[in-house]
Formats: sequence, structure tokens, C-alpha cells
Amino acid sequence: MSDQKLTATGRKDEGKGASRRLRRAGRIPAIIYGGSAEPQSIQLEQEKTWVASQKEWFYSSIIDLDVEGKVEKVLLRDMQRHPYKQIIMHLDFQRVNQNEAIRMSVPLHFVNGDTSPAGKAADVVIMHELTEVAIACLPGDLPLNIEVDLSTLALGDTIHLSNLVLPKGVEIPQLKLGSDHDVAVVVARHGRVEAEETAEGDEAAAEAPKAESKDASEGEEK
Repeated sequence: MSDQKLTATGRKDEGKGASRRLRRAGRIPAIIYGGSAEPQSIQLEQEKTWVASQKEWFYSSIIDLDVEGKVEKVLLRDMQRHPYKQIIMHLDFQRVNQNEAIRMSVPLHFVNGDTSPAGKAADVVIMHELTEVAIACLPGDLPLNIEVDLSTLALGDTIHLSNLVLPKGVEIPQLKLGSDHDVAVVVARHGRVEAEETAEGDEAAAEAPKAESKDASEGEEK
């Protein structure tokens, strides 16, 4: 687990008008909820928080949130961005109980792909079917990411969720739902097969408008 730190201050004014004023002043309205305490309205500095939001840990780590000297351990649960500006509109943080299991989606890190048999073959494509995985664990066991070792991956191989090597205390709840939920994470296949399937899809898409156009012209003739 990798704890990170953010700094915030409390806020009393609420509502859309107050939030707009905060954003104009370079601040982000936010809230902390959960646990035994009441929800608390806070504000964070826009620029520093935006920089932090570009880091992977911002979304998958327990954060030490310092609110005017009082530090609470929280998880980011929701972030609203401006549709086209580099501005965070609002943040939701959930308090963490160290003795209660949490569920989080953490990123997958693929390693040794270039040195694997599949990676060395010119006509093989390594396809990443998933880029993150939902896990459950105690807060103290939360990993920053799950590493996927591709060193032995060869043509025709598939790595499933059940093949992932998980840190101690971490599990994938999806696997408890049955074998149908043991989905592929990585697949190694011939590059030319991938290209042929893509070409077939493109041809089918190109033919569809022609068929519709023919039907329409026949209708007009009638």
C-alpha cells in the first residue's frame, strides 16, 4: 500500500453559487463522508490537486487527507471534471476503517511483454483485454497495482483473472461468481488474424450503407 497526502480546508458555504465562487478562486469543492462522523464539506487547491490527479495513486490508493491539521484516511470515490477545461469540478472522498474490507479497482501493470516468446515474434499481437481489476482487501493490504508477468507468454496463450498472482490478503470477488466470470486479461494471437478480422469488420460496415441505398432506390421506383 502506498499512502499519499492531500491538504484541504473546511468550508461552510454550500450550493451551486458557493461552488462557482470557489472554482473562480482556484479552489475545488469537495466532501468527506462515511464512517461514524458526519459528512464534511471541504475545499482543495485546484492546481495542486489537478497535478495529483494525473498520478495513478490518486485513484487507487488510500490518501491521508489533512483538513486543517486533522488527518483522515480516505479513498477517492467520485471526481467530476469540466467537459473541456483542465478543471476538477467536485470530489467525493470516503473515510476508511482500517478493520473493514474495501473494494477498489486497481490498475494492471504488464511487465516482460517485450522479452516474452509472444513479444519477440513479429507476427504475434499481445492484446490487453483488461487494464484494471476490481479487488477486495483490508485497507492495510491495498496494493497500488497488480503486476501481470508476461515473460512466458507465447502464441495462443491466454492469461485469465484466476492466473493473476495477488498480494497477500487480496482477492478478486468476481471469481466467486463462477468460471464464466474468469475472463481473459491478456491474449496472444497471430497479427494477421487480427488484421483479417478488422478488415472483415470494415467491409461489413461499408456494405451496410450500400444495401440500404439499394433498398431505398427500389422503393422509389415502385
